[in-house]
Amino acid sequence: MTNAQLDIPADEGRIPEMSAEEVARHSREVLAEHSRSFNWASRFLPEESRDDAAILYAFCRLVDDTVDEAESPEVATKQVEALRDELNRERAPSAAVAAFLDLSERRGVDVSAAMELVEGVASDLGDVLIEDDRALLRYCYRVAGTVGLMMSPVLGVEDPRAVAHAIDLGIGMQLTNICRDVLEDAQNGRVYLPETRLRRAGISQKELLESVATGGFELEETVAKVVSDLLKLADRYYDSADQGLAYIPARSRLGICVAARVYRGIGVRLRYLHDANPLHGRTVVPGLEKALWLGPAGRRFAMSSLLKPRPHKAHLHRALAGLPGVNAGPSPKPSPFGT
Repeated sequence: MTNAQLDIPADEGRIPEMSAEEVARHSREVLAEHSRSFNWASRFLPEESRDDAAILYAFCRLVDDTVDEAESPEVATKQVEALRDELNRERAPSAAVAAFLDLSERRGVDVSAAMELVEGVASDLGDVLIEDDRALLRYCYRVAGTVGLMMSPVLGVEDPRAVAHAIDLGIGMQLTNICRDVLEDAQNGRVYLPETRLRRAGISQKELLESVATGGFELEETVAKVVSDLLKLADRYYDSADQGLAYIPARSRLGICVAARVYRGIGVRLRYLHDANPLHGRTVVPGLEKALWLGPAGRRFAMSSLLKPRPHKAHLHRALAGLPGVNAGPSPKPSPFGT
């Protein structure tokens, strides 16, 4: 997201005189322009959380665009360094960063999670080849799990046990993104499907890149098998997120139920409408289908109001050891009563 997207004067990105209402309005515009799914789901958040969620999204969009929209890797590297300095308060912040820092003070958002987000996005500089599941999950944590970590206080979550489940929702969503965007990513020299999984299926990342470059479709079936397996992995993280929904205050919970169901719907559509083949192009959930996901979201909301949250399964975070907010310790022994 550039300063132009925030209607900010071209003063090297330094923060101008903007009221809180103007910052919130511009952030809502960024959300509406760049994420139809999240913008749609945000309508179900309470008003006091809606603007802060938009400010957080606008900041995350800025971080993402710092790399994706840069003129060159050299420019992107300089912009990433500037972002780090702004978050560390070592230079005057841009409007989006200033709004985020204000949010972090008001809501208790962990700035270390924002720094991990910056590191994750910076890893997208140049060609990307993910080696194995550990590298994949750590990447997903950095670029999306951190968003769940930062979003929790915005939603009014107070129980620290909620954090691990919030991270898992972000990871599930990012795995969905990766499965949806295989073609587009490969066209940009990036393969997030782990080499270990592709090798087990009988191909390599190099072969996938060559096939996409030549417009060949001979690898569709093999790639679809890998994507299908990764969507199953995403389901495990979505399920974990569901198990922590009760930690979210009821007024904010419905919005998260909607967001989770609509985003999970991308994987459902990819799996059942396109046989998990991402090489056909980008899978998009149309508006009517999003509306249909309101039913499952409402049922999950009702269930979460009746059931207690379940302990987080620590094995989901074993690959994330050492990162902020993760639960990489031993899982509790299963109850003989199945609860």
